[in-house]
Amino acid sequence: QEQLVESGGGLVQAGGSLRLSCAASGTIFAISAMGWYRQAPGKQRELVARISSVGSTSYADSVEGRFTISGDNAKNTVYLQMNSLLPEDTAVYFCNTVPSIREYWGQGTQVTVSS
Repeated sequence: QEQLVESGGGLVQAGGSLRLSCAASGTIFAISAMGWYRQAPGKQRELVARISSVGSTSYADSVEGRFTISGDNAKNTVYLQMNSLLPEDTAVYFCNTVPSIREYWGQGTQVTVSS
């Protein structure tokens, strides 16, 4: 079964940057659209960035221009570069296919942005 492992989260001041990584155990990235999702306390999980199997990208309005999703099929890894972070970006970040597959949800990585 495919496993997705997120890493790279941490505590950062507003205006700072972080780079998240999502490593897959297989070659899912070559055949599936992948996305970064986030869930803030008390809120529903939301899709913030998506990359297709051929590299086209799309973003939620709230992160457009600040976040960049990219993929490396050779390394079976998807990245999320997050710049100009805001306190409202604080959340647990997950990667999964788009649409998501329940069995692929991992533990996520915590991102905390202080004001």
